[in-house]
Amino acid sequence: MAVSYKDLGLVNTREMCKKAMEGGYAVPAYNFNNMEQLQAIIKGCGESGSPVILQVSKGARDYANATLLRSLGKGAVDMARESGYDIPIALHLDHGDTFETCAACIDSGFSSVMIDGSHHSYEDNIALTKKVVEYAKGFDVTVEGELGVLAGIEDDVVAAESVYTQPEEVEDFVGKTGVDSLAISIGTSHGAFKFTPAQCTKNEEGVLVPPPLRFDILEQIEKRIPGFSIVLHGASSVLMKYVDMINQFGGSLDAAVGIPAEQLRKAAKSAVCKINVDSDGRLALTAMIRKVFAEKPGEFDPRKYLGPARDELALMIIDKNKNVLGSAGRY
Repeated sequence: MAVSYKDLGLVNTREMCKKAMEGGYAVPAYNFNNMEQLQAIIKGCGESGSPVILQVSKGARDYANATLLRSLGKGAVDMARESGYDIPIALHLDHGDTFETCAACIDSGFSSVMIDGSHHSYEDNIALTKKVVEYAKGFDVTVEGELGVLAGIEDDVVAAESVYTQPEEVEDFVGKTGVDSLAISIGTSHGAFKFTPAQCTKNEEGVLVPPPLRFDILEQIEKRIPGFSIVLHGASSVLMKYVDMINQFGGSLDAAVGIPAEQLRKAAKSAVCKINVDSDGRLALTAMIRKVFAEKPGEFDPRKYLGPARDELALMIIDKNKNVLGSAGRY
């Protein structure tokens, strides 16, 4: 039986993205796989007064169970309201790869879905995306499409190299598919290892600095589809304090490089109204769990290591909303 996201207290992304473009900020889209991540996202966004898009990848949906995820989405809304957080919350499928997956998520109460047809030919991408849009319209669910390919590995998304979005294709793609938002490729990538050291330069402090995002492509896209919602995937900064902590306590994340915060803030002031963050959340959790295990090797109560990890993730989210995305204090 189909369940409406409206009955779960969720909203789609249409209005929140519109307000973000008008206000010069980006709505955070944080991925989660478990209860602790979800608690941290709601607390971090609630305390910073930020709208939020809860993202679930196909891999996370398989991991957590589709029915349980729906209940977690409703629980997140209830938690926010009981905590006094009056923020809009969307539940979004990240990188849906088939019509069937997108339709199943819509039927189970998701308020937004992404259909990623970027691995298909241009014409097949249009056909698949349009099919999802036509189905979603009947439920007032928003749909995100993708043009261009991001390099990197994250869950089921794997690509050896990036293919930049071609600005001359965006008008045609948006017009033929009817999507509500468009994920583009301008130099971001999935995972914690977004760039090789050879692609980077070192600043005065010896820190690896990646090549800048292709804002020229973004500007061309904005001119061709003015006022249209643009999305950045693979936009974690790969915060070095967590990378260093992981390495300090037995990990091995040498040469992990992300997107500089100042470039993301610049993007958030443009038509980019949704920025995806997954790897930074994973790093924050892993860093704190490793720290607890190293300092308290006899600890075996999951609450004693997942709790501090959850709290650190909430702090990271608050900082990112305030200082990177600009979404704090908007609600």
